[in-house]
Amino acid sequence: MKMRPLAFLLFLPFLHAVPGMAQTENYPTRPIRVISPFPAGGSVDLVARMVGTKLGESLGQQVIVDNRSGASGNIGAEIVARSAPDGYTLMVHTIPLVANTFLFTRVPYDVLNDFAPVSLLTSSPSMLTVHPSVPARSVKELLALARARPGALNYASAGIGTNPHIAGELFNYLGKVNIVAVHFKGGGPALIAAVSGEVGITFTNFAETSALVKAGKLRALGVSSAKRSAAMPDIPTIAEAGLPGYEFVTWHGMLAPKGTPRPIVALLSERIRRTMNAPDQAPRYHERGLDIIASTPDEFAAHLRNELEKWGRVIRDRGMRAE
Repeated sequence: MKMRPLAFLLFLPFLHAVPGMAQTENYPTRPIRVISPFPAGGSVDLVARMVGTKLGESLGQQVIVDNRSGASGNIGAEIVARSAPDGYTLMVHTIPLVANTFLFTRVPYDVLNDFAPVSLLTSSPSMLTVHPSVPARSVKELLALARARPGALNYASAGIGTNPHIAGELFNYLGKVNIVAVHFKGGGPALIAAVSGEVGITFTNFAETSALVKAGKLRALGVSSAKRSAAMPDIPTIAEAGLPGYEFVTWHGMLAPKGTPRPIVALLSERIRRTMNAPDQAPRYHERGLDIIASTPDEFAAHLRNELEKWGRVIRDRGMRAE
């Protein structure tokens, strides 16, 4: 039977929808690769594996974490940005995804135009600590010391553009001080330098630092979140301890290449939220210093826009550059 022109035009949108519907019904038919743009053993790798395991169980397919580190996360991000938008290549990233836009003269991706946000995953506060030899027992005392000795104090960074670096520069920015970053090749060497006293100050992952504080190897001055941590409630926030407005919380989120069919993005996001919000999951994340913040794609997209505005302002003001 010949279809009349008007009827055909009315039917056309449904023809375009069929491939996406079929992709959702059949997806996934093979293992899914999740790029972790940082080395194995770090927080991004940890979150990717924890989320990936449960996501794979929910989808009935294996989720394989592939560590592609280098250039402050740019190498892994470029791989994903250039991958086929079919739902079989995903990525877990964190604040450097946004910060690198301003740190590098050229980045091989555009945060808003090369990726499809799937879901925020977790957040984690940092802890501001000092070596016991540093004569500061509070945030106010540290700020006073830094103002009295401009450029003489330093803090350990896990590398240019990493979360400790950005946390430290936010402290400088809001406190109007100049504590100098000493960059190491990763969080492990940075933490070793802080414990040994080679570097006096550090902003590090809460889970990694809390045991060292309890052992007396580092002195905690404050946590970077807006509220005190339930794990160590006696430690004040940096904001309440002397630097109003300070808040730095590491986030982790999952993204897909731009153009990934919306039904697939929606399916992934829904399964992530379902599995992460299961009653047995919160304790697993909390013991690693992580809070679950699983979100919708739109919520993650709005978060990325806000982060671009926030960190662009701080990085430009501090004159931070990766090259």
